[in-house]
Amino acid sequence: MSHYSRDTHGGSADGTAGELAARPLRMVVIALAWGSCFVLIMWGMRDAPLLWFAALRALAAGAALLAATVLSRSAGRRFPRGGGAWALITVLALTNVTLTFGAMFASVTGATTGVAAVLSNSTPLLVVLPAWWLYGERPRVAVSVGVAMGFGGLLLVAAPSGGGRGAALALVAALGVTTGALLARRLSGVDLLMLGAGQFLLGGAVLALIALLIDGPPTTVTWSVRFTVILAVLALAGTALPYLLWFSELRRATLTSVTAWTLLVPVISVVLGATVLRERLTLLDGLGDAIVLAALAVVAHANRTGRQTILPPTGESPHPGNGGQ
Repeated sequence: MSHYSRDTHGGSADGTAGELAARPLRMVVIALAWGSCFVLIMWGMRDAPLLWFAALRALAAGAALLAATVLSRSAGRRFPRGGGAWALITVLALTNVTLTFGAMFASVTGATTGVAAVLSNSTPLLVVLPAWWLYGERPRVAVSVGVAMGFGGLLLVAAPSGGGRGAALALVAALGVTTGALLARRLSGVDLLMLGAGQFLLGGAVLALIALLIDGPPTTVTWSVRFTVILAVLALAGTALPYLLWFSELRRATLTSVTAWTLLVPVISVVLGATVLRERLTLLDGLGDAIVLAALAVVAHANRTGRQTILPPTGESPHPGNGGQ
């Protein structure tokens, strides 16, 4: 097995995550952090073009994780080795950071905060089939029903969202997060701090280049106290911290078990959008959101009550007694 597919943060020695479920407290912290991001994005865009704001968020988070890497003296910390690992890190940076952040920031300009939050957090619905194909997480009937319900709800949510532009961008962001979740276990042997610093700095640099070409130089950013505080909170509490918790759980538990917890993110975002930003949802918006959340709840319940086994990503057989379904 290659060094970058071995799990050193929980799970079995062969790189599988066994039948572990996500730890609730960590997932609630992630949901609270991500759920507040859309409000912070709306506030911060008053002082910065959206692409520069997205790039600065990624670069600031990467710089914080790089500083933590340098200051940390934990035993066993090592840099990725080999072209295969760096190729996957590059793909992770371009999808999980450049694509996701760029689409997520742009989505809030074409859809309400609640709509953008629901669609960009549809990862539990998108990850089911790829997780089965790549890691042997065979979906049960309840999970399949949840997926069908969820995509029906997504159609209702997308219909009234400003001509579909914001909804489409939010779905692109969800695809980026899904790709990142699938790559997480492939890179389970790379130290989390180093992996985070690498992907955010590389992805943020690409975003900055795109911002330079589209929005011009960063002189258009207004570095007010308000914007600096918003950027710091978004980069540290809304990005770097939940990233560490998210990737840690993706390495030790089943992908569907972890991603199902993101059902809390749109709930938090919708509540904050209505109470803080005074956004109003139409009846169709509310119905679509309710169906999506119900579908995510079905998926979460099925993952909590069932037993799943993840097969090694490189094709090895799981441990005896840990067989697939």
